[in-house]
Amino acid sequence: MYVILLRFSSNKARAADHMAGHQEWISAGVDEGVFHLVGSIRPDLGGAVIASGVSPEDLQARVDADPFVVHDVVTAEIIDIAPNLTDSHMSFLTH
Repeated sequence: MYVILLRFSSNKARAADHMAGHQEWISAGVDEGVFHLVGSIRPDLGGAVIASGVSPEDLQARVDADPFVVHDVVTAEIIDIAPNLTDSHMSFLTH
């Protein structure tokens, strides 16, 4: 599983210009079963995504295609986590 941190860069003011494409990118990740949770880092610092089911290389390519990343609205950090124990609602992450 992965945690993706999307922290606003100095181009944060351009977020509105690329919001539609970013939201399409998020929707595609959810629809394809790769993204399980998407939310904001408070207070207004960027966003975070929990993802699984793809290789690190495929996830990097997906993140690199985010319009916010392409246009330097955010910088992305991918954290690769090997879950050992989960709540029963999240047990799919340990497979």
